[in-house]
Amino acid sequence: MSTTNTSVRPSGVAGSGARDPRKAAMSGWIGSALEYYDFALYSLAATLIFPTIFFPSENPTVGIIASLATYAVGYVSRPVGAVVLGAYGDRKGRKSVLVFAMLLMGFATFAVGLLPTYGQVGLLAPALLVLLRLVQGFAVAGELGGASAMIVEHSPDARRGFFASFSLQGTQVGSILATAVLLPLSAALPAEQFAAWGWRIPFLLSAVVILAGYFIRRRVQEPPAYKAQSGAVEARRRFPLVELLRTHPAALLRCVAMTFANVVGMATLVFGVSFATQKGYGNGFSSSEFLWVTLVANIAAVVTIPLFGALSDRIGRRTLMATGGLAGGLLVAGYLWAIELGSLPLVFVCVVIVQGIFFQMWNATFATFFQEQFPMRIRVTGFAVSQNVGLMIASFFPSIFTAIAPPGSANIPLTIGLATFGICLVATVATLMSSDTRGKSLEDLEAWKA
Repeated sequence: MSTTNTSVRPSGVAGSGARDPRKAAMSGWIGSALEYYDFALYSLAATLIFPTIFFPSENPTVGIIASLATYAVGYVSRPVGAVVLGAYGDRKGRKSVLVFAMLLMGFATFAVGLLPTYGQVGLLAPALLVLLRLVQGFAVAGELGGASAMIVEHSPDARRGFFASFSLQGTQVGSILATAVLLPLSAALPAEQFAAWGWRIPFLLSAVVILAGYFIRRRVQEPPAYKAQSGAVEARRRFPLVELLRTHPAALLRCVAMTFANVVGMATLVFGVSFATQKGYGNGFSSSEFLWVTLVANIAAVVTIPLFGALSDRIGRRTLMATGGLAGGLLVAGYLWAIELGSLPLVFVCVVIVQGIFFQMWNATFATFFQEQFPMRIRVTGFAVSQNVGLMIASFFPSIFTAIAPPGSANIPLTIGLATFGICLVATVATLMSSDTRGKSLEDLEAWKA
């Protein structure tokens, strides 16, 4: 990731050790990839297979909405996880919360692969699915906040955006892994066999995540600046959420609103997949074709994320976040229009532009920007609470989209496109109301946010 010697002693933290951004970025990359493999796997299954095996209904709209609602349920528990795991990460260390979150996520995802279907046990099946999705949401709430805080606190001040982007790149790699496992199964197996047992294989592979996560995360070292500060303030530190609400409510609200830009991804890779593949919409794409679309979008994101992360160190976070969010929201209508035309090549072009380029301008940058909005003593909590409250709200957008543009509706691309752009406009206003923090040292940020 870098050929220069980036291990430096942070100024003002004498004797606290050396920063190691490369090791921190690599551990964040690997951990995020493994954990988001689990989370993305459920998201794909919620659109491709769960409507028929967990939520059978004669009305296709009801089945789609019910399945997408369980996708949203995972976000409902994220604010609770953000408060609990954010406090854990701020008070006990970034390393501890990362190990715990990984193990909990792996267990929940493995258990999904063992669930009986609605046809076997009736309503118990979707009830257990919802319970495990709640556990997933709780666990993932601590992942990106802890990983990006660790990277930001290890990184040189002038390259925080670049190094922190690797945790975001890891999340895309996790999505690629989930798609790469589902894709050959859905293509090779007859539909009946895929619905009966083939979909379970990727979930059962999460047993590997449990073991890999433990061995990777236990070797991560705490940032030296955090270690130096934590001992000095431990005795007088309030519960992080209380301090966050008391001292930084405006920053918290702005970050929540900025998180709504995730509607671009939800309109393209959640609602868009249902729009393309569900029979009720009549667009005629197969599940395997749209697994390829998702895979291509994530591969493009893997390429562009570190580029935009590095660019944010040069031109600032706000410029990229505002541009990417607005442009991505504006072009969602074109992507859905390509689906309605039935042109798979055009769908690939549009998803790369919307999801792989413009949305990644926002996605590659927000983790660094959010971390810079809060002081070190409440950084994981501030990031986790704002991101996960925002995502909890945003997670209902796919179900709302299905409700306002159900199968049989007219002008679906325009309806969803306008709704997406309006939501992105709210996120952009919140971004422009925030101060850009590019180039400020950790010490300057601490003094500024105190």
